[in-house]
Amino acid sequence: MEPHAAYQPELWRDLYVMLGTSAAALIGLLFVATSLHLDDLVRNPVYHTRAYNQTRYLALLLIEAVFVLMPQTPLIFGIEVAALNALGLALPVSNIYSFVYKNKAAAEPGGWAIGRAVRYIMAFALGIAGGAMLTVDSAWGMYFVTASFVLLLVAVIANAWSIMLGVRRRT
Repeated sequence: MEPHAAYQPELWRDLYVMLGTSAAALIGLLFVATSLHLDDLVRNPVYHTRAYNQTRYLALLLIEAVFVLMPQTPLIFGIEVAALNALGLALPVSNIYSFVYKNKAAAEPGGWAIGRAVRYIMAFALGIAGGAMLTVDSAWGMYFVTASFVLLLVAVIANAWSIMLGVRRRT
């Protein structure tokens, strides 16, 4: 693979237009779904936190798509992506701390689960690694960034579905 082949923006443009559009559409759908069950989400701190975090994860994905589509050097792009994913990594790590040490009752079925947090941690770690690879001109950086993006998108979709099913069961 030739140097920078993985980061040639024209090679990734269509994919990231689709991924960014998907993230933006899901933000809108999440707002609609949560507004339909707003009272239930406000009453349940676990579902409230999960719904709020899903919106934050989707916003991070949308920002990452913007970074991919913005013309810039691999070094700057790699730093942006690594920093954005480090910021994202803080969310599941802080949730683990919060739910394990402050709100142990949240671990009830349908509430908080370590498996969900691990998926997010793995995805953000992939994104950080991809950003780091891009800063040293590794052609594999974009593949790691894309794997991170897709894993996060799928995790958010699964989690949003889980929230809606859980809220529906409680009503």
